[in-house]
Amino acid sequence: MKIAVVCANGRVGRLVVKEALDRGFDVTAVVREANQTAATQVITKDLFDLTAEDLKGFDAVVDAFGAWAEEELPKHSTSLKHLCDLLSGADTRLVIVGGAGSLYVNPEHTVQVMDDPDFPDVFKPLAAAQGKALAELRERSDVKWTFISPAGDFQADGERTGEYILAGEELTLNDKGESIISYADYAIAMVDEIEKGDHIQQRISVVRK
Repeated sequence: MKIAVVCANGRVGRLVVKEALDRGFDVTAVVREANQTAATQVITKDLFDLTAEDLKGFDAVVDAFGAWAEEELPKHSTSLKHLCDLLSGADTRLVIVGGAGSLYVNPEHTVQVMDDPDFPDVFKPLAAAQGKALAELRERSDVKWTFISPAGDFQADGERTGEYILAGEELTLNDKGESIISYADYAIAMVDEIEKGDHIQQRISVVRK
């Protein structure tokens, strides 16, 4: 399987590259600066400078874009739109590293995690930006996208257990009542989804088992 990981130098991106390489994938890292991943095939370009030709021939493109500074948050929407436009009508799948704030907490799907009064104020702008990008993504029927939300507690240095629960649009707890997953286990789930391709034009979520 041939994949490209956009923004591969990020912490999630690097782990996705490694996981895919360990499974024998043909992996190309797309980075703005010097490659910090294990990939030997590299495209050195800003995400916004990528062309349809750059992404031609891949089975899947992973969007590992991340922005946290307030002035950069609109790029969650504009970067995703750019990648969607490049892949419009193609067989290439677009698999997106999403956020947990837009997960629903009721069966009616009218209340999201970020709507909770106890949701930390510091994370609200990011959650809103990622939620907006997802809402816009849902309008795209011309792209084979999958949006993967992590659990509420997304741990950069968490343990790689090799196990996870695959869930859907609602915030899901494990048997311990936790909503938690490590970056490493999230990377496993993402590469599993790339391999299986079971959730085209769907948002899914993952939590540690």
